[in-house]
Amino acid sequence: MKTYEAYSSFVARKILFLIFSSLALATFVILATSVGAAELSVKDVFSAILSRFFSANSDTFKDAVVWHLRLPRVVMGVIAGAGLALAGVVMQGVTRNPLVSPFTIGVSSAAAFGASVAIMLGVGFMGTGTLLIITNAFIFALICAFAVFGLARLRGASPETLILAGIALSYFFSALTAILQFFASEEELMMMVHWTFGSLSRAKWESIFVVTVVFVAVFPILMRFAWDLNAMVLADDETAKSLGVNITFVRTVSLMLSSLITATIISFTGIIGFVGLVAPHLTRFVIGGDHRFLLPASCLSGSILIIAADTVGRTLLSPIILPIGIVISFIGVPMFIYLLMTRKEEYWR
Repeated sequence: MKTYEAYSSFVARKILFLIFSSLALATFVILATSVGAAELSVKDVFSAILSRFFSANSDTFKDAVVWHLRLPRVVMGVIAGAGLALAGVVMQGVTRNPLVSPFTIGVSSAAAFGASVAIMLGVGFMGTGTLLIITNAFIFALICAFAVFGLARLRGASPETLILAGIALSYFFSALTAILQFFASEEELMMMVHWTFGSLSRAKWESIFVVTVVFVAVFPILMRFAWDLNAMVLADDETAKSLGVNITFVRTVSLMLSSLITATIISFTGIIGFVGLVAPHLTRFVIGGDHRFLLPASCLSGSILIIAADTVGRTLLSPIILPIGIVISFIGVPMFIYLLMTRKEEYWR
């Protein structure tokens, strides 16, 4: 009976955290939508949102500011934060390394190279202009991910091999990008560098739809691996296999889906680093390492982190808008150093 009560309390605390995080995220979304050069109150935001669905009469100015400028940016931040945090949790789990992030396997460097090719050379896989940049970034990110899997499988797809292969390809694509930047014109160089900063300013409802579809498709599959991830984190591969976990299948599928959601997000937003590292750890500090709760809770934490960072970037030096990638880095770097200095085995539990 005592064991049951302890377990119930254990679960209740985590559910309470999920509820609190959901309410906090909703609050941040409304506040972030009301902040900007055009002064809008929370009431104005609610009115503009509700009038789109329930009223034919609306304030054209408020409607334009909310629906065409601010809300797409905020909604993209919510989905991007959730997706990057989800990918971070999964990659840390399957590699049993709390210092791994979605960009460890090189997808960010590959995406930056793909975008740079489109910007400087105007060649790619599909489309022109912005669409060409997006598709190039996405496809090169996936190419890098599959190359890492291929190299790792030659050595058994161990966590160490995955990480080392990712680091090697990351340096390789960074070198290719540096070559393009060296020969680029001043305007092309500015565009390349600005893309790597990461920003939500390019968010459109069409791109939000694409990212949301990928996230909704990936999330339930990764949630099905929650127990497997628990076993993989708390034991070595042989012990996890003895518990019935198909290590190779879970690791391969999890990393492929994590790479897919990461590539999809950064192809639209540019490189937003550290979210996939910081959000899972902040969440793990509070609720522990049970992936049944850690996965959804980290998604909420990632969304809150990005919305908060973007709001700070828009208001800190207004009217100058700091790219979200810069603001996130100021948060992520101290956190990363702290983890290096204090990491312990019991941290996972």
